[in-house]
Amino acid sequence: MTVSITDVAEATGVSASTVSRALRGRPGVSEEMRARIVAAAAELGYTASRSASSLASGRTCTIGVVVPYVGRWFFGTVLDAAEKVFSAAGYDVLLYNLGSPEARKRFFTKLPIRKRVDAVLSLLIPDPEEATALRSLDVPLATTVGGARPGFTVVGIDDRGGAESAVRHLVNLGHRRVGMISGASEPLHWTTPLDRRRGYLDVLADAGIEPDPALETDGAYTVEGGERAMSELLALRHPPTAVFAQSDEMAMGALRALRRHRLRVPDDVSVVGFDDHELSEVIGLTTVAQPVAAQGREAARLLLAQLDDPDAGPADPVEMPIRFILRETTAPPHSRRQR
Repeated sequence: MTVSITDVAEATGVSASTVSRALRGRPGVSEEMRARIVAAAAELGYTASRSASSLASGRTCTIGVVVPYVGRWFFGTVLDAAEKVFSAAGYDVLLYNLGSPEARKRFFTKLPIRKRVDAVLSLLIPDPEEATALRSLDVPLATTVGGARPGFTVVGIDDRGGAESAVRHLVNLGHRRVGMISGASEPLHWTTPLDRRRGYLDVLADAGIEPDPALETDGAYTVEGGERAMSELLALRHPPTAVFAQSDEMAMGALRALRRHRLRVPDDVSVVGFDDHELSEVIGLTTVAQPVAAQGREAARLLLAQLDDPDAGPADPVEMPIRFILRETTAPPHSRRQR
């Protein structure tokens, strides 16, 4: 049986017009109610009529989504959350996965997305030329990575502040040799590793700790990369007593390396991650939580709102809340290991 907008309205106890406004990102609906309506629409399997919407508006009823790595947890979670909002509002998603420099160059040279979409959600950070190319599409643009840029609605977090909270926790526990596993090598033009590194260095400076370049390693934002980076840190003459991993996936790799080297966490080495991955609570990882899915939903909602009111232009940057979560992978250093 086909699910109608009336079914969603009855399930949430509101009018059909309220459901319509909520799913299209229009004002006049509280964020709590909007979230309830989106969840109910997804659970019931409701989608607006694409053909009717397209005929009435002259639009394609398609949203372009550009990602650097669709298989990575962060990007996949943002994409899944945004797609549910788009689908409930009657939009299809046209996905471009630009995981290599060649694919990226080909996309921005040919712009195959032109005249095929009504808006673009970019999960990669464009360089100036790429940003100009996207703006030339003359459609609403949004992103969940990087800072503010002209012509884009930006939904993100305070990466620097989140890193500061993680490293400050380790320093306050008494650690002086604090390593960092970053992801500086990829994706292309990604600023997150740089912002989180600034937070790491800020806390060390505030604590009077001289940064040691040997304590910084690249984990490529993967579990395997985190394991490799942790092994490199353990091979140092004076290894760290604590490690800040810029993502939970790299932290998971670090934990695997420590287990392989028969070291105990947190007795021998403390580990802090960043993200609050869905498995982080299971393994007791201390981390900085960011609302990944909520960023995707909010970016999608703001894109739909701009489609409903093109004269409004991009929304002001939105900074989503983050929080430090203390679990089981951090403790004060053993005096015999602290140098």
